Amino acid sequence: MIDRPQYLRKLDAWKDRDVVKVITGVRRCGKSTLMTLWKQRLIARYGIAPEAVIHINLELLENEQFLEYHKLHEEILRRCALADTATDGRRYVLIDEIQNVPDFQKALDSLQARGDLDLYITGSNAMLLSGTLATLISGRYVEISMTPLSFAEYWSARSNEGLTLQRAWSEYLHDGALPATVGFPGDETMLHDYLDGILSTVLFKDVAARLGISNIAALETVTRYLFDNIGNLVNPKSIADAMTSMGTKISPPTVSNYVEGLAAAFIFYPVQRFDIKGKRALRQERKYYAVDLGIRRILCSNNVRDTGRLLENVVFLELMRREGDVYVGQGSGGEIDFITNGASGRRYYQVSESVRDPNTLERELSSLRAVRDNYPKILITLDDERPTSHEGIEQVYALDWLLNEENI
Repeated sequence: MIDRPQYLRKLDAWKDRDVVKVITGVRRCGKSTLMTLWKQRLIARYGIAPEAVIHINLELLENEQFLEYHKLHEEILRRCALADTATDGRRYVLIDEIQNVPDFQKALDSLQARGDLDLYITGSNAMLLSGTLATLISGRYVEISMTPLSFAEYWSARSNEGLTLQRAWSEYLHDGALPATVGFPGDETMLHDYLDGILSTVLFKDVAARLGISNIAALETVTRYLFDNIGNLVNPKSIADAMTSMGTKISPPTVSNYVEGLAAAFIFYPVQRFDIKGKRALRQERKYYAVDLGIRRILCSNNVRDTGRLLENVVFLELMRREGDVYVGQGSGGEIDFITNGASGRRYYQVSESVRDPNTLERELSSLRAVRDNYPKILITLDDERPTSHEGIEQVYALDWLLNEENI
């Protein structure tokens, strides 16, 4: 198993707090492995008796009988009773892919009401937190959004293979970061089949089946268009117009429905623009970033590797892991790639493959200089040079920044 220290630290922080810990993320990003790691941590680090840690993975065939909320509830209470004979105190209940249980929120609400259970659940669709569940446990849950491996996690998993850092970076961009892909580097057929299977499952089960979409070809075309245009401002009308011009007639409302479904399945992350001067989010166009560059590569119609855009996608995902909400900045001096407003305060980021050309450097710096405040401003590039300051704007080497998770 690949260690996921960033997420384990988050679970440490929320342990024994009276909220349901809801871990969400795309299929196969490592949620079930995280539950196993957390179970081991509870026992080894916190001294919890094994009987007091109840782990049910609802993707396993042997647990199929619990895909009915009454039976799931009864099974958890049965295991709690068994734990009572072995230990006193709280029980720790870990449930994988709970959205597979119709009306699961009723069981969850009942378990939460007991007061003696520490609850952790995982799910592969943002709809997990919509509707009835959000109403039942409003204010009593915290969402931990999980993504595929960060570059630091990927490098940690592969650093004993004799790879150079640059080779690992190249394969990270090519293969993607789903944990299982670490197990078959260099086998292009196996990699393609694995990633294609995940994408097909997401499109059919997590999007089409949930939304009642019958035109799978159109859904796939919208998915491909968004992959082709990561980091570009788009809206439903611009997507519909582009698709119609390519021979696929589709309406903006239909596009909007498809895009919302893809975002709910965590294939894409939408990013709003933020008006720096007006200090407000703009609701017109958005940018979309891919959850995994390996999945993008097998479907993307443009296989020419645009390293600058791939770097931008990687930086976005890393900022989301570290800081939470991420915005695209719109200021008087032009667009700023990313703005974060995390616990450490606001920060501005520009991302460029290289700024060794003076004109490129000036273009990237000018947008940051135009922001008249004292919040930190960072330029992230693939130029392997020592950190440099441009009149207070810090330039950093992307791989150093990605590997040092203490950096913001």
